[in-house]
Amino acid sequence: MKSYKEMTKTELEAERASVNKKLDEYKKMNLSLDMTRGKPSPAQLDLSNDLYKVLDNSNFKSAKNEDCRNYGVPSGIEEVRKLFADILDTDKDNIFVGNASSLNIMFDTLMRAMVFGEIDSEKPWGQEPVKKWLCPVPGYDRHFRITETLGFELINIPLKDDGPDMDLIEKLVAEDETIKGMWSIPCYSNPDGVVFSEDVCNRLASMKTKAKDFRIYWDNAYCVHHLYNDEAKQGKIPDILSLCEKAGNPNRVYEFASTSKVTLAGSGLAVMACNKDNMKHSMKYINTQTICSNKVNQLAHVSFLKNVDGVKAQMSKHADILRPKFEMTLNILDEELNGADIVNWRKPLGGYFVSVFVYPGTANKVVSMCKELGVAFTPAGATYPYGKDPDDSNIRIAPSFPSIDDIEKAVRVFALCAKSAALDELLA
Repeated sequence: MKSYKEMTKTELEAERASVNKKLDEYKKMNLSLDMTRGKPSPAQLDLSNDLYKVLDNSNFKSAKNEDCRNYGVPSGIEEVRKLFADILDTDKDNIFVGNASSLNIMFDTLMRAMVFGEIDSEKPWGQEPVKKWLCPVPGYDRHFRITETLGFELINIPLKDDGPDMDLIEKLVAEDETIKGMWSIPCYSNPDGVVFSEDVCNRLASMKTKAKDFRIYWDNAYCVHHLYNDEAKQGKIPDILSLCEKAGNPNRVYEFASTSKVTLAGSGLAVMACNKDNMKHSMKYINTQTICSNKVNQLAHVSFLKNVDGVKAQMSKHADILRPKFEMTLNILDEELNGADIVNWRKPLGGYFVSVFVYPGTANKVVSMCKELGVAFTPAGATYPYGKDPDDSNIRIAPSFPSIDDIEKAVRVFALCAKSAALDELLA
């Protein structure tokens, strides 16, 4: 395909006429397709239909003979903490098991810092007149909403192929004590699918920060969400808690994960992992907030998944469902847009999204055009703090929930709208 930038005006006008003709054909279909959120499809949820059947003949006792129907065991039953410790490559004593939402645990963790401060804080963060938070972009809108809601000034950090821009991060945190923390999705980042390199992880663990109580919220949501069973293609990151300990910054990281897209999205387990001192500090307030999490659900999950090998087997089934959807999305983008030199995207090897950068200044227009044709995408700008993409370029595609046929139509509409919007700009 000839690059749009190489085309003459006459060629661009002919291309626009051809694109608009195809868009008119899709308009007549009266589509109603939703590509907005990264939800598991019904077929994926069906993989866990037997989750609670494992309790049918259970005495509801944990491995330590604790009655999971009753109060107690606020950190979670030991076998579940061991399972998550194996997944995250840490120690079970570093694991707290909550209920379904890791986002809920992140919010609570930040609220504790706001009200009580961290163990190395001079005062609660809520009493700080200015507080800032680093946000690798594009990133997860719900992360940004938490820190925005709690009054942090959000700072964009460009995301590179191996992780966030470490030169910029190291400079900022060394000079500014009002920077209290940063968001991180180290494995298959939302939405780009970036996997942090070992070098980036080491630099995050060892960098000098002016704020003594600087924290990294390490959202390891997709650490087992590989699209390919080939281990050579799978995202691997080191244990960040061990790296921080070795670097002399043992309190630096709170890590989060869940089974939300492993078993049932709204009925899974979520965990926080941190070092001993942070755990002691956190549990002081968690034990005041609640008596325990849902241990019956914990018992069901560990009985259903059993161990890390069981998790891998479950995730392989998910990958078999997701892989054709991602490959369909990427193949259509290649077919429709490769060579036009107006759009670029990464090809993720895991996670739940495809991140596309359309022609600068046209993302909002592309999403609006798609909506008019009956195809809904996440609002342009959602992957940036305050919903403001400075280049008006990034759009997140979520191919997990729709059928293959719906994805085929939706992504072709997307590609045609991306072409049309770019052609309008080039011909203006």
